[in-house]
Amino acid sequence: MGVDQSTPAPSRAGRNLPAAIAVGAGLGAVILGSLFWLKWLFIFVVLAGVLVAVDEMIRALRTGGAVVPRVPVLAGSIAMPVAAYFGGPMALLAGLALTVLATIFWRMPGGSNGFVRDVTAGVFLIGYVPLLAGFAVLLVQPESDGPQRVVTFFLVVVASDVGGYVVGVLFGKHPMAPTISPKKSWEGFTGSTLACIGTGIASVVLLLDGPWWAGAIVGAVAVLTATVGDLGESMIKRDLGIKDMSNLLPGHGGLMDRLDSVLATAPAVWLVLHILV
Repeated sequence: MGVDQSTPAPSRAGRNLPAAIAVGAGLGAVILGSLFWLKWLFIFVVLAGVLVAVDEMIRALRTGGAVVPRVPVLAGSIAMPVAAYFGGPMALLAGLALTVLATIFWRMPGGSNGFVRDVTAGVFLIGYVPLLAGFAVLLVQPESDGPQRVVTFFLVVVASDVGGYVVGVLFGKHPMAPTISPKKSWEGFTGSTLACIGTGIASVVLLLDGPWWAGAIVGAVAVLTATVGDLGESMIKRDLGIKDMSNLLPGHGGLMDRLDSVLATAPAVWLVLHILV
Protein backbone atom coordinates (compact mmCIF):
# COMPACT_ATOMS: atom_id res chain seq x y z
CA MET A 1 0.00 0.00 0.00
CA GLY A 2 1.22 3.50 -0.78
CA VAL A 3 1.62 6.22 1.79
CA ASP A 4 -1.10 8.86 1.86
CA GLN A 5 0.66 12.12 1.08
CA SER A 6 -2.37 14.29 1.79
CA THR A 7 -1.91 14.30 5.57
CA PRO A 8 1.40 15.64 6.91
CA ALA A 9 3.30 13.06 8.91
CA PRO A 10 3.91 13.92 12.53
CA SER A 11 7.38 15.04 13.47
CA ARG A 12 9.81 13.00 15.49
CA ALA A 13 8.39 14.62 18.63
CA GLY A 14 4.87 13.55 17.74
CA ARG A 15 3.49 16.81 16.36
CA ASN A 16 2.15 17.97 13.03
CA LEU A 17 4.69 20.79 13.02
CA PRO A 18 3.28 23.08 10.27
CA ALA A 19 -0.18 22.97 11.86
CA ALA A 20 1.28 23.55 15.32
CA ILE A 21 3.22 26.60 14.12
CA ALA A 22 0.19 28.04 12.33
CA VAL A 23 -2.05 27.61 15.37
CA GLY A 24 0.60 29.03 17.71
CA ALA A 25 1.12 32.07 15.48
CA GLY A 26 -2.62 32.65 15.30
CA LEU A 27 -3.04 32.49 19.07
CA GLY A 28 -0.07 34.84 19.51
CA ALA A 29 -1.58 37.36 17.10
CA VAL A 30 -4.87 37.34 19.00
CA ILE A 31 -3.10 37.89 22.33
CA LEU A 32 -0.89 40.72 21.03
CA GLY A 33 -3.79 42.38 19.28
CA SER A 34 -5.86 42.42 22.45
CA LEU A 35 -2.99 43.70 24.59
CA PHE A 36 -1.89 46.62 22.45
CA TRP A 37 -5.21 47.71 20.96
CA LEU A 38 -7.51 47.83 23.98
CA LYS A 39 -5.91 46.28 27.05
CA TRP A 40 -9.18 45.17 28.60
CA LEU A 41 -9.85 42.97 25.56
CA PHE A 42 -7.20 40.64 26.97
CA ILE A 43 -9.74 39.69 29.64
CA PHE A 44 -12.05 38.33 26.96
CA VAL A 45 -9.20 36.33 25.44
CA VAL A 46 -8.42 34.84 28.86
CA LEU A 47 -12.09 34.12 29.55
CA ALA A 48 -12.53 32.37 26.20
CA GLY A 49 -9.48 30.21 26.82
CA VAL A 50 -10.49 29.42 30.40
CA LEU A 51 -14.04 28.39 29.47
CA VAL A 52 -12.86 26.11 26.66
CA ALA A 53 -10.16 24.58 28.88
CA VAL A 54 -12.59 24.05 31.77
CA ASP A 55 -15.08 22.37 29.45
CA GLU A 56 -12.33 20.06 28.15
CA MET A 57 -11.33 19.19 31.70
CA ILE A 58 -14.93 18.52 32.77
CA ARG A 59 -15.33 16.08 29.88
CA ALA A 60 -11.96 14.46 30.61
CA LEU A 61 -12.66 14.04 34.33
CA ARG A 62 -15.99 12.42 33.46
CA THR A 63 -14.06 9.57 31.80
CA GLY A 64 -12.57 8.91 35.24
CA GLY A 65 -16.00 8.79 36.84
CA ALA A 66 -16.14 12.30 38.34
CA VAL A 67 -19.17 14.44 37.51
CA VAL A 68 -18.04 18.03 38.06
CA PRO A 69 -20.84 20.53 38.91
CA ARG A 70 -20.73 22.42 35.62
CA VAL A 71 -22.77 25.54 36.42
CA PRO A 72 -20.87 26.87 39.48
CA VAL A 73 -17.49 25.91 38.03
CA LEU A 74 -18.14 27.72 34.74
CA ALA A 75 -19.65 30.71 36.54
CA GLY A 76 -16.63 30.91 38.83
CA SER A 77 -14.32 30.55 35.84
CA ILE A 78 -15.78 33.78 34.51
CA ALA A 79 -15.95 35.60 37.83
CA MET A 80 -12.41 34.88 39.04
CA PRO A 81 -10.40 36.42 36.14
CA VAL A 82 -12.77 39.40 36.05
CA ALA A 83 -12.36 39.87 39.80
CA ALA A 84 -8.58 39.70 39.41
CA TYR A 85 -8.61 42.44 36.76
CA PHE A 86 -10.77 44.87 38.71
CA GLY A 87 -9.87 43.95 42.29
CA GLY A 88 -6.39 42.42 42.30
CA PRO A 89 -5.11 39.36 44.19
CA MET A 90 -7.53 39.59 47.12
CA ALA A 91 -10.52 39.70 44.80
CA LEU A 92 -9.17 36.66 42.96
CA LEU A 93 -8.84 34.82 46.28
CA ALA A 94 -12.38 35.80 47.28
CA GLY A 95 -13.66 34.56 43.92
CA LEU A 96 -11.90 31.26 44.52
CA ALA A 97 -13.49 30.82 47.95
CA LEU A 98 -16.99 31.65 46.71
CA THR A 99 -16.65 29.31 43.72
CA VAL A 100 -15.56 26.44 45.96
CA LEU A 101 -18.51 27.03 48.28
CA ALA A 102 -20.92 27.26 45.35
CA THR A 103 -19.58 23.99 43.95
CA ILE A 104 -20.12 22.20 47.27
CA PHE A 105 -23.64 23.64 47.64
CA TRP A 106 -24.62 22.85 44.03
CA ARG A 107 -23.60 19.20 44.38
CA MET A 108 -25.51 18.58 47.63
CA PRO A 109 -28.94 17.82 46.09
CA GLY A 110 -27.31 14.99 44.11
CA GLY A 111 -26.93 12.90 47.25
CA SER A 112 -23.99 11.48 49.14
CA ASN A 113 -23.04 8.84 46.56
CA GLY A 114 -19.88 10.17 44.88
CA PHE A 115 -20.16 13.51 46.68
CA VAL A 116 -16.52 13.68 47.81
CA ARG A 117 -15.30 12.49 44.40
CA ASP A 118 -17.29 15.07 42.43
CA VAL A 119 -16.59 18.02 44.73
CA THR A 120 -12.90 17.16 44.93
CA ALA A 121 -12.69 17.05 41.14
CA GLY A 122 -14.51 20.37 40.94
CA VAL A 123 -12.25 22.08 43.48
CA PHE A 124 -9.19 20.67 41.71
CA LEU A 125 -10.43 22.06 38.41
CA ILE A 126 -11.20 25.48 39.92
CA GLY A 127 -7.70 25.74 41.33
CA TYR A 128 -6.03 24.36 38.23
CA VAL A 129 -7.56 26.52 35.50
CA PRO A 130 -9.35 29.75 36.49
CA LEU A 131 -7.25 30.44 39.59
CA LEU A 132 -3.94 30.07 37.76
CA ALA A 133 -5.30 31.96 34.74
CA GLY A 134 -6.20 34.78 37.11
CA PHE A 135 -2.49 35.46 37.60
CA ALA A 136 -2.11 36.07 33.87
CA VAL A 137 -4.80 38.72 34.28
CA LEU A 138 -2.93 40.20 37.26
CA LEU A 139 0.11 40.61 35.00
CA VAL A 140 -1.77 43.04 32.75
CA GLN A 141 -3.00 45.23 35.63
CA PRO A 142 -0.14 47.78 35.92
CA GLU A 143 -0.95 50.86 33.88
CA SER A 144 2.65 51.60 32.93
CA ASP A 145 3.80 48.24 31.57
CA GLY A 146 1.02 45.66 32.02
CA PRO A 147 0.98 44.50 28.36
CA GLN A 148 4.78 44.20 28.35
CA ARG A 149 4.63 42.01 31.45
CA VAL A 150 2.17 39.70 29.72
CA VAL A 151 4.38 39.56 26.62
CA THR A 152 7.39 38.72 28.80
CA PHE A 153 5.38 35.94 30.43
CA PHE A 154 4.30 34.40 27.13
CA LEU A 155 7.77 34.75 25.58
CA VAL A 156 9.48 32.74 28.32
CA VAL A 157 6.80 30.02 28.11
CA VAL A 158 7.19 29.82 24.32
CA ALA A 159 10.98 29.81 24.70
CA SER A 160 10.75 26.85 27.07
CA ASP A 161 8.57 24.94 24.63
CA VAL A 162 10.57 25.77 21.50
CA GLY A 163 13.99 25.34 23.13
CA GLY A 164 13.02 21.97 24.56
CA TYR A 165 11.43 20.82 21.31
CA VAL A 166 14.37 21.74 19.06
CA VAL A 167 17.14 20.43 21.31
CA GLY A 168 15.10 17.38 22.26
CA VAL A 169 14.47 16.42 18.64
CA LEU A 170 18.10 16.96 17.61
CA PHE A 171 19.95 15.61 20.63
CA GLY A 172 17.47 14.00 23.02
CA LYS A 173 18.70 10.61 24.25
CA HIS A 174 18.11 10.47 27.99
CA PRO A 175 14.43 10.37 29.02
CA MET A 176 13.52 12.79 31.77
CA ALA A 177 10.33 11.08 32.95
CA PRO A 178 9.80 7.98 30.79
CA THR A 179 6.73 6.78 32.68
CA ILE A 180 5.00 10.16 32.35
CA SER A 181 6.19 11.78 29.10
CA PRO A 182 8.51 9.47 27.13
CA LYS A 183 9.49 12.14 24.56
CA LYS A 184 10.73 14.63 27.17
CA SER A 185 14.52 14.36 27.58
CA TRP A 186 17.16 15.91 29.79
CA GLU A 187 18.80 17.33 26.69
CA GLY A 188 15.51 18.99 25.81
CA PHE A 189 15.24 20.38 29.34
CA THR A 190 18.71 21.88 28.93
CA GLY A 191 17.56 23.54 25.71
CA SER A 192 14.48 24.86 27.49
CA THR A 193 16.61 26.25 30.32
CA LEU A 194 19.02 28.11 28.04
CA ALA A 195 16.24 29.47 25.85
CA CYS A 196 14.14 30.51 28.84
CA ILE A 197 16.92 32.33 30.67
CA GLY A 198 18.09 34.09 27.50
CA THR A 199 14.56 35.16 26.62
CA GLY A 200 13.89 36.24 30.19
CA ILE A 201 16.96 38.48 30.24
CA ALA A 202 16.16 40.05 26.86
CA SER A 203 12.48 40.57 27.71
CA VAL A 204 12.99 42.13 31.14
CA VAL A 205 15.77 44.42 29.92
CA LEU A 206 14.18 45.52 26.64
CA LEU A 207 10.47 45.49 27.49
CA LEU A 208 10.42 46.31 31.21
CA ASP A 209 13.65 48.27 31.64
CA GLY A 210 14.60 45.94 34.47
CA PRO A 211 17.94 44.44 35.54
CA TRP A 212 19.33 41.52 33.59
CA TRP A 213 19.58 39.33 36.67
CA ALA A 214 15.85 39.71 37.29
CA GLY A 215 15.29 38.45 33.75
CA ALA A 216 17.55 35.48 34.44
CA ILE A 217 15.50 34.64 37.54
CA VAL A 218 12.27 34.94 35.55
CA GLY A 219 13.63 32.52 32.95
CA ALA A 220 14.96 30.05 35.50
CA VAL A 221 11.69 29.99 37.41
CA ALA A 222 9.64 29.74 34.22
CA VAL A 223 11.48 26.70 32.89
CA LEU A 224 10.82 24.84 36.13
CA THR A 225 7.13 25.71 36.33
CA ALA A 226 6.56 25.12 32.61
CA THR A 227 8.12 21.68 32.87
CA VAL A 228 6.10 20.81 35.97
CA GLY A 229 2.94 22.02 34.24
CA ASP A 230 3.65 19.90 31.18
CA LEU A 231 4.43 16.78 33.19
CA GLY A 232 1.47 17.37 35.50
CA GLU A 233 -1.02 17.49 32.64
CA SER A 234 0.60 14.38 31.12
CA MET A 235 0.03 12.62 34.43
CA ILE A 236 -3.64 13.63 34.42
CA LYS A 237 -4.11 12.26 30.90
CA ARG A 238 -2.35 9.00 31.77
CA ASP A 239 -4.50 8.58 34.84
CA LEU A 240 -7.66 9.17 32.78
CA GLY A 241 -6.44 7.01 29.90
CA ILE A 242 -6.65 9.71 27.20
CA LYS A 243 -4.08 10.97 24.69
CA ASP A 244 -5.27 14.57 24.28
CA MET A 245 -7.84 16.69 26.08
CA SER A 246 -9.61 17.19 22.72
CA ASN A 247 -8.83 17.65 19.02
CA LEU A 248 -9.68 21.36 18.95
CA LEU A 249 -6.27 22.65 17.81
CA PRO A 250 -4.57 20.95 14.84
CA GLY A 251 -1.06 19.87 15.76
CA HIS A 252 -1.65 20.57 19.45
CA GLY A 253 -4.62 18.52 20.63
CA GLY A 254 -6.91 20.32 23.05
CA LEU A 255 -6.52 23.83 24.37
CA MET A 256 -5.50 22.42 27.75
CA ASP A 257 -2.66 20.62 26.00
CA ARG A 258 -1.28 24.09 25.18
CA LEU A 259 -2.21 25.80 28.43
CA ASP A 260 -0.55 23.32 30.78
CA SER A 261 2.78 25.18 30.89
CA VAL A 262 1.10 28.59 30.62
CA LEU A 263 -1.14 28.05 33.64
CA ALA A 264 1.63 26.67 35.83
CA THR A 265 3.98 29.54 34.94
CA ALA A 266 1.57 32.48 35.35
CA PRO A 267 1.67 32.79 39.17
CA ALA A 268 5.44 32.31 39.32
CA VAL A 269 6.20 34.98 36.71
CA TRP A 270 3.67 37.37 38.26
CA LEU A 271 5.29 36.97 41.68
CA VAL A 272 8.87 37.39 40.44
CA LEU A 273 8.03 40.46 38.36
CA HIS A 274 5.93 41.90 41.17
CA ILE A 275 8.84 41.65 43.59
CA LEU A 276 11.86 42.36 41.38
CA VAL A 277 10.68 44.66 38.57
